[in-house]
Amino acid sequence: MIDGLPYRQVGEPVRGRIVCVADHASNFVPDDIELGVPPELLDTHIAVDIGTEGIADRMARRHGVPAHIACISRLVCDLHRNPDEASAVPTSSDGHLIPGNIGANIEGRIERFHKPYHDALGQWLDAAQPELIVALHSFTPQLETKPLEKRPWEVALLYNHDDSAAQHAMRLFREEGLEVGDNQPYSGKQLNATMDRHAEAHGRRYLTIEIRQDLIATEVDQARWAALITDVANRLALALKGV
Repeated sequence: MIDGLPYRQVGEPVRGRIVCVADHASNFVPDDIELGVPPELLDTHIAVDIGTEGIADRMARRHGVPAHIACISRLVCDLHRNPDEASAVPTSSDGHLIPGNIGANIEGRIERFHKPYHDALGQWLDAAQPELIVALHSFTPQLETKPLEKRPWEVALLYNHDDSAAQHAMRLFREEGLEVGDNQPYSGKQLNATMDRHAEAHGRRYLTIEIRQDLIATEVDQARWAALITDVANRLALALKGV
């Protein structure tokens, strides 16, 4: 965290262009919060969307797509949940108990992390009026609690009511030779809190991308995907002008 803020912003938005949002980019846990989990779990998907920080940062610094990036672990406060949901401060994740969150001051966590993150994101987007928001996430090939349910895609798309960007993006990613489809085992109908609030509620076009985490675990892979996603987003923005 920088100056106690649960986010950082990289790059200056150009009004009417593309921006990037990464809700689960960090595994940081403040010193005054004890989650009660083994330290090695903080390097897994239950604590952070592996690879997304590197992609978002590179998109901003190298490809002109400014980014709003989370600086707090989803186990401390899940910024990609509505503040009144129990999962905003999770007591378990993919079969792992988070004992330090049982009986936690949920209102305090929301006020300290969730509210300033989304207040700043809302102001940032209001000023930018972007033509497209790229929301970055990553996923495991299968969940620990459902090891037999393979998640078949290399790239998966989530959307709620507005699927205009997602449908175009599926085609563009397939043209790159990637296995792509609607996200499983959950869709944007169930999990779309940030884009419901900041995109769909304002009529803004958005693209929520889930990338298989083993494909973006290294800096080299993150650089390659940053270039690829930027290219797809630029082509997508052009396609959407005619929709």
